[in-house]
Amino acid sequence: MEKNLSLAQFYGMSQNYTKIPREWYRKYNVKRGLRNEDKTGVLIGLTRIADVVGYKLDEDGRKVDADGELYYRGVNVADMVRRAGQAECLYEEACFLILFGCLPTRADLKKYTERLKESYELPDGFLENHLLHHPAENLMNQLQLAILALYNYDGSPDDTDPYKTLVKGIDIMAKLPSICCYAYNAKQHYYARESLVLHYPRQEYSTAENILSMLRLDGSFTKEEAHLLDVMLLLHADHGGGTNSTFTNVVVSSTDTDIYSAIGSSIGSLKGARHGGANVRTANMMDKVISAVGPEADDDAIRSVIDRLMAGELDNPSRLVYGMGHAVYTLSDPRAVLLRELSARLAAQKGMEREFQFFQRFERVATEYLSEKKGVSMSANVDFYSGFAYRMLGIPRDLYTPLFVLSRTVGWIAHNIEHKLYDGRIVRPAAKYVGDMLEYVPREDRQ
Repeated sequence: MEKNLSLAQFYGMSQNYTKIPREWYRKYNVKRGLRNEDKTGVLIGLTRIADVVGYKLDEDGRKVDADGELYYRGVNVADMVRRAGQAECLYEEACFLILFGCLPTRADLKKYTERLKESYELPDGFLENHLLHHPAENLMNQLQLAILALYNYDGSPDDTDPYKTLVKGIDIMAKLPSICCYAYNAKQHYYARESLVLHYPRQEYSTAENILSMLRLDGSFTKEEAHLLDVMLLLHADHGGGTNSTFTNVVVSSTDTDIYSAIGSSIGSLKGARHGGANVRTANMMDKVISAVGPEADDDAIRSVIDRLMAGELDNPSRLVYGMGHAVYTLSDPRAVLLRELSARLAAQKGMEREFQFFQRFERVATEYLSEKKGVSMSANVDFYSGFAYRMLGIPRDLYTPLFVLSRTVGWIAHNIEHKLYDGRIVRPAAKYVGDMLEYVPREDRQ
């Protein structure tokens, strides 16, 4: 095969690559992307872990737009955030709830956090051999390698018993803050020629506090900064069994493979720009938008720049307006609503009110304008404000999606275990063959 073969020539080489007509999916009742015609998701399982409510169904079973709600084990996440006030370890509390099915008592939470802290440290030699000696330009790929490498430090890595999976999962969760931060430090040292400064995780710190401490040269942070990051981790902890990376975890683990392989697969899924990688795409897009129209842009200027984005300008070949719209939520994404509230408080302290006001204005104009143009309800999703919040915290953009991995791992583990306990079947859907039937022709008889 020629090295410089064009894509068009390649597809023209064989009838096997003839396009499958879009109408055939409807003809054979195939749910493209596991989505129904009204864009609701095809039910692929039952869960008691998380519920994502983005719409209601009327008496005739038709989809009706509604304000979004997110529940962990039946507990409204918005209530968790608002009623907890400035309490510490909110992410750890959410993890306990997701893993064990109930809100922890103070004693429960203390035991759980102590168990996490016992596993903060990486295995001997792991930092040097897997992160410092082999830095990676893409941190998501480095996370996959690091998780798979942990397999070799486990005395019984292939034990897929539900309880053993839980224990292994908690150990992985405890080590992810160090892995994420050290992978970033190694990259900056090798590729950006920055000085290498490493802080070890501190057992008196929560997950959020350790992340901030390990990333900053002086290791310091404010209570307000730690609280915002704590809530952000909580908001990303789970999003139901249908989200791509969680479904990937269940699919892979249903083969009875090890937890390290399953989590590595989920990281590969979350890396994509249509899933976890959207937070970086959104942040990059908003940089270009502000550069193009300025932070004082009025509504007309914002509508104009949205048209440019949808036309593929501003280095946006996807023509998507990142941070707007969601596969489930219609009128609002509760995570975006909460992040907007929390970001407003810290923006005032950081002197970033002007930029925050632009984000709010862009959100208002974009949701109205895009809803009108597309004929469906559009709202800001969690990615719209997460990048702004991370920037206020001084978290580098390279870590936006890895921090998503760190927080979502608890959801992957919980759904993995739930499938083991209550379903157990290998996940194996079907696909209908619609190609031609051909006879085998011996090589010497082929033209």
